[in-house]
Formats: sequence, C-alpha cells, structure tokens
Amino acid sequence: MKKLITVLSVPVLLAACSSTDKADFVTPADLQHHRWVLTEVDGKEIPEAHNDSRPDLEIGEAMNSHGNAGCNGFHGQAEINPKTGEFRIEKMAMTMKMCQGEAMNIERAVASTLSAWSKIDLGKETMTLSNDQHKLTYTLKDWVY
Repeated sequence: MKKLITVLSVPVLLAACSSTDKADFVTPADLQHHRWVLTEVDGKEIPEAHNDSRPDLEIGEAMNSHGNAGCNGFHGQAEINPKTGEFRIEKMAMTMKMCQGEAMNIERAVASTLSAWSKIDLGKETMTLSNDQHKLTYTLKDWVY
C-alpha cells in the first residue's frame, strides 16, 4: 500500500514543482470593461480637478484602451507580456494640448508609465503600475448607467 501511495504521489509532486507563477499574472479579463481613475503618482495624492475629474484609463473589448493622462486624451492597444506579466499600452497616441503646472508633471508620469512595460498589481478596488521611474495608483471607478 505504501508503494502505491508513493507511486501515485510522485507525479502530483512533480507537477506542483514544475508550475510557474503565470497563474498569478493579471489577465486581460481582469482589466477589460473597467474604468480606472488615477488617485496617486509616486505616493502623492491626485486631487480632483474643478470638474470632478481626474486622469483615467479605460480598458475595453480586445484590450483597446483610452483615457486622460492629465490634460490630454490618449488611446492605444493595452497588452500584458505573457512571460513577465507586465503591462503597457502599445503605440499610444495622444492629443497635444498645452498643459500647465502640476498637470504637465502628471501627464509626463502617466504617459511614460503607460507606454513602457510596467509591473501591474491588481487589488480588489485598485490597480498599481510601477517601473523604475514612476508608480501610478488607480482606483476602480466604473461608469454607472
């Protein structure tokens, strides 16, 4: 009986040892059909603007994305690297309005972080994107219809 248990447990143990952390990666399904509002850049809270809006990111069907980076709108194709689990928006296009003051600093941080591969952490109501330059914290704020 002991031999039978040993023989049956070896394949299970080998399978467990060979598994990767890919199961822990954020998936497109986790991100799609949600709107995220930027609440912090590099640990500093982003106050609501005069029209109760903040920079945001919406990820829709097929990972199409768009939003506001501070004062300019953007759109592009969001993707998750299947090997590293990192996130970026490929070929991000932006409008080119002139930004002033702190809005320009936020705009630069958002644009550079979203367009480069960044580590993504997803909580119950938050999404954090971080790389060597910046850390962006978004809060889930889906549209209510």
